[in-house]
Amino acid sequence: MKLKGFICSVYLFVLPGFIFPAASVRIDTTKTGEPISKYIYGQFIEHLGRCIYDGIWAEMLQDRKFYYPITDEFNPWGTATDPFWNTGPYQYLNASPWKVIGAKGTVTMDKTHSYTGAHSPVIEVPGDGSPAGISQDSLSCVKGNIYSGRIILSGDQSAAPVIVQLIFKNGKTCKQKIEKLTHDFKSYGFRFTAPVSSDNVSIEITSKGKGRFSIGTLSLMPDDNVKGWRKNVIALLKELDAPIYRWPGGNFVSGYDWKDGIGDRDKRPPRKNPAWKGVEHNDVGIHEYMELMDILDSEAFIAVNTGLGTVEEVAEQVQYCNGDKDTPMGLLRAQNGHPEPYHVVYWAVGNEMYGSWQLGHIPLRDYVTKHKRVAEAMWGVDPTIKLIAVGDVGKWDETMLPVCSEYMNLISEHIYCKEKKDVIEHTLQLKQQIKFKADAHRKYREEMKELEGKDIRIAMDEWNYWYGNYLYGELGVRYHHKDALGVAMGLHEYFRNSDIYFMANYAQTVNVIGCIKTMGSAAGFATTGLPLRLYRHHFGVIPVAIEGDTGVLDISAALTMDKRALTIAVVNPSGTKQALSLALGSIEVNQSGKKWTIQDDNPESFNEPGKKPAVDIQEASFIYNDAAFTIAPYAIELYRLRFK
Repeated sequence: MKLKGFICSVYLFVLPGFIFPAASVRIDTTKTGEPISKYIYGQFIEHLGRCIYDGIWAEMLQDRKFYYPITDEFNPWGTATDPFWNTGPYQYLNASPWKVIGAKGTVTMDKTHSYTGAHSPVIEVPGDGSPAGISQDSLSCVKGNIYSGRIILSGDQSAAPVIVQLIFKNGKTCKQKIEKLTHDFKSYGFRFTAPVSSDNVSIEITSKGKGRFSIGTLSLMPDDNVKGWRKNVIALLKELDAPIYRWPGGNFVSGYDWKDGIGDRDKRPPRKNPAWKGVEHNDVGIHEYMELMDILDSEAFIAVNTGLGTVEEVAEQVQYCNGDKDTPMGLLRAQNGHPEPYHVVYWAVGNEMYGSWQLGHIPLRDYVTKHKRVAEAMWGVDPTIKLIAVGDVGKWDETMLPVCSEYMNLISEHIYCKEKKDVIEHTLQLKQQIKFKADAHRKYREEMKELEGKDIRIAMDEWNYWYGNYLYGELGVRYHHKDALGVAMGLHEYFRNSDIYFMANYAQTVNVIGCIKTMGSAAGFATTGLPLRLYRHHFGVIPVAIEGDTGVLDISAALTMDKRALTIAVVNPSGTKQALSLALGSIEVNQSGKKWTIQDDNPESFNEPGKKPAVDIQEASFIYNDAAFTIAPYAIELYRLRFK
């Protein structure tokens, strides 16, 4: 259907409770922008805090491979603050979460015959009938759910049986006996059904025999996990429907050895997180990440280590993912269970290498040389991949773009905004920064002869608000309704600059400054997840021009791909309702339309996992007559009008 242009006008209203003057807006469908890339709705997951472990990944046990030595002095939690982001104190795992059961000296760490990593715990059982072993508490179980796992043991037969049990607050237990031990490590499975719901369940591994036994590792997951991922979080991610996920970092990647994350999961060595607090268990590596992408029907976007990593290591990683099995790394991938190449298209060449906080940071004059070498090596393995260079408006971009423009397909930018007291000022921040970056890159295109004939667009592969206390682990901030308003306005600015922005990756999906939060067994959308989900599913693809004075409102409009409908999104960041009237001229629309609303009278409202959302998406039908709308205070409203 060929669509004629039309003009929509917003008129003045004289009604009590409205801010005046009202906006005067024209929407002209004859003036269209470049189609909005689906990758604007991307996400970013990093090995940090509770984003992956204790977030998306289903493993319930802390430090299951015993990175920290088990000692008689049980004090697992450290306390830290983040002075730059002005957070209150938060807890992080700083020592072993495993308690000793038995007298002092019952547990020692064997560095000679460790199963994985630096050491494995050895339990000395006294033989006097008293139990000896280890335990961990604060596990979350739901009544009737099945929890299964495995434990890898070696030891004296006289130390058998070894009992693995879950202990609930009311004294109920689920237990399984392991009757035979060998001097070589062997894996034993177990399976329990929770008799009650509790967020303070303990697991114990004990013996009342005599002699010694050693624990190589153990694992416990809900039985309904999806290839190791949490079922309820996967369900939310599917609702979010992000087309692409950047991984594994972030600052993390500049100290990450990707080879630590392949092979037998139980044998992968635990490491200290190179950039953040806590432990990197290496349970999630390339194979698990690619399985997640398959589950979510999303594309991979892998960041490589240009910090402490070498050119050769990066090239091998590309070959591991994309090489045929007759290549050395392709053969290794096949031996690890995936014969066919993954065909990963998008690759981030490093992360924030302009920052002194970044592991492996070097001066800009040296980094441009390294970027070229890395890009050449990556394309030497697979010339079809798309490379996203490290970018930062200012001196960094002004060097990277002219010097390395032949060695990139896209360039990254990052945005993080703190809190402002005034709600409208707070909501404007992301929008303003997105426009600032776009304007800067337009100027680069005009002034840099090296960019002539090139279309190097921005991948805003980290963007979000970042403020407040860490309530959901490291960087696990709480988001409020005002942040959702700001995210929606940020999306509008991406739409307005669809010729400059190819990709955006909201950071960092779960818990860590994320749009999904988990607590115990519960999971739910934070307020910022709502506009991401709403626009992904219902906003149009072809942006149309909006002219005139929008006043306090932020308005964006787009046609659907088939040009049979117009979507109009309106954000009211003020505490007063606004009047909006649309005149469609000669265009005829169906009287019955769709409307979606995210609204709360309190801009500080927030959602908590496991509780009914305070803020949610409301869907309704509406009758289009004279197109007079009242936009509620602190509201995101999205309208879809179908043409006759």
